[in-house]
Order: sequence, then structure tokens, then C-alpha cells
Amino acid sequence: MASEVTKSGTSTGSGVDAHVFRDAATSVPIDRARLAAYLDRAGLPLDPAEPIRQFGTGLANINYRLTAGGRRLVLRRPPSGDLPPGAHDMAREHRILSRLWRVHPLAPESLHLCEDRDVIGVPFQLIDYRPGLVIKGDDRSRFDGRPDVARATSDMLVATLISVHRVDCAAIGLDTLGKPEGFIARAIKGWVGRGARLDVASETARLLAEVGGWLERQPVGTRAPVLLHSDFKLDNMIVHPETLAPVAIVDWDMGTRGDPLFDLATTLSYWTEPGDPPCMHALRQMPTAAPGFASRREVVATYARETGVDVSDFPVLRVLAMLKLAVVLLQLFALYQRGAAKGADYADLDKVATELLAYATDVAHGRAD
Repeated sequence: MASEVTKSGTSTGSGVDAHVFRDAATSVPIDRARLAAYLDRAGLPLDPAEPIRQFGTGLANINYRLTAGGRRLVLRRPPSGDLPPGAHDMAREHRILSRLWRVHPLAPESLHLCEDRDVIGVPFQLIDYRPGLVIKGDDRSRFDGRPDVARATSDMLVATLISVHRVDCAAIGLDTLGKPEGFIARAIKGWVGRGARLDVASETARLLAEVGGWLERQPVGTRAPVLLHSDFKLDNMIVHPETLAPVAIVDWDMGTRGDPLFDLATTLSYWTEPGDPPCMHALRQMPTAAPGFASRREVVATYARETGVDVSDFPVLRVLAMLKLAVVLLQLFALYQRGAAKGADYADLDKVATELLAYATDVAHGRAD
């Protein structure tokens, strides 16, 4: 029986390639003939000798590797079906990546956007392919027993996020991206409202109201807007398989401009420490509980030192990011209950979200970091 994913295991002019791919039986089908005809018209003829292979990583957007126009590319498309407003936004991501690569070496270029659903059923982009490795979730295999590597990866993540925040958006035509005016107040209102509309257990509803009420009462500083990734974490990067040096930052479909500390807080909402409560470990989002990784407190201190940004109100942004994550988990659990999402990983998301909200109250009142 064929395995679900296979490793590329090749070397390219840009470095060693360790991406994994699904086999044909477990891949989402794509109409190759219709795609080839479209790409011919777009001046990017599809290489008939190269198979279209779906990447083995990624839970939402679907990515394929192909060769077109004489270069290896990634075809990136959203999932099928009804999508929440603003989610999986290929046009937004293309707008960012068609410009950002000019000034940031870790941004792969988006060469083409197709919004014609008659081609493969959904909009899609063609993005420059970067060989390398994606370290998924809390996979510690490259860090256990190597605290020096863990520390270097911590430093790399913080430095990379800072480099994104230092991009001159006006220089590349992204100065009108998003709505940075009132960004945090709008985010608080939006996530508190989404939480209030959920049909959840009474204890979860109480915690949602408590966290939301606390956020609404907090003063928040005003900072110059910067380019935000909005979901920056280790598995949204491609790294060199041997050195773990950064190769690319991917998954820009939620990119915008706004408060830099909310981007940092989003990253740290995934940043698990060894002594964290079980709900943080249950997220399985980052390998940062491995010995050697910086603590969240150290990350905030480094960010403040390197950027000069005032972080005195960071706890407010951290609680907001935790609320956002809890609401997203509850939304996913609601999909699972309706049968629209399947898999054992969804079954306990309501419990994890409720515990995360309880942890957020501890952070809010200074009982935890």
C-alpha cells in the first residue's frame, strides 16, 4: 500500500529539499487539462513531464507543486465550500507577495492570480517554489538534546518577525493595505462579539464574557502600523533541512497592517513553555517546550530591545490573542459538531478552548505570563 506522504529528498540550486507530498490516492484532485489550457493562455505553459503533487503539510489552504513557464511553482488555492468572510483570501495574499519579495528575501514571489472559478473551481495563485523543510506543529525531533539549536531557532523567529515589521509598506505599494486606524479596538469588539454569538456550555460562556469584559476595560497604547503576517509561527516558515536557517515565510492570506504587538502576541499564543497548563500543550502548535527555547517573557524583552517599541501594555494584546485563539477553536468545534469537520483532533477542542480562556483570565490578572 502506498504511503500517505513521501519526501522529495532532492537537491536543487537553492538547497536541499525535504518537503513532503501526498500520494495520488490521498490528494485533492485537480483538473490538469483545464489548468493546462488556462496556463497556456496566461503564457505559463504547464510542463507535461512534471507531475502535479499536493504538499503533505497544510490543514486549510491546499498547495500543489508544479512546473510552468519553465520554473517550479506552487499552486495555492483555498478549501472548497463556503468560507468565512476574509478567510483564505488569495487576492489579498497575491497583493502582498507580488510586492513583498522585492524588499524581503524570505517572501516568495506570487507571479499570477486567477479569480476565474471555471478553471479549477476556486481562485488560485502561482507562487515561487522554495525548497526546504516545514517543521510541523510541536515536532521536537530536531531540538531534543540540542538546546543550542533551540535557542538559535528562537532567535531566528524573533529576528524574522522584526524584519517583517520593518518593511516600508509605502515603498512597495502596500501603504493602503488593511485598516490600521482603530485596529486593536476593532479586534477586541470583533472577537468578543464572535465569542458571544457562539452556542457553548455555560462555563465557557461565562469565561468568554469575563475575558471580553476585561479587554473592553483596558487602555491600549497607540503604535505606528506595520506589516503584519497575522499567523506567524514556525510551521509557517520553510527552513533549510540541515541548518534550519530561514528560507521563506509562507501563508500570507491574513496579512494586513496594524499594531505590531498583536502580531507578536499571536505568535506567543502558540509559544508553549514546559510549565504551561495542559491546554497550551494540547494546542501542539510549536516545539517551544523543548529545552533551550526562549521563554515568552524573554521574547517580549528581546522584541522591545531590538525595536524600541513600548511593550508596557503587552498583557492586553496577549489576552486578546488568547481570546482569538479560543474562539477559533470553538468555531472549529462547532463545525465538528455539525459534521462539517471530521477527525479525532476536533473532538476535544471545546475543552481546550475553555481551559485556554481560564488561563487567559490568569494572564489578565497577573497570575500567569
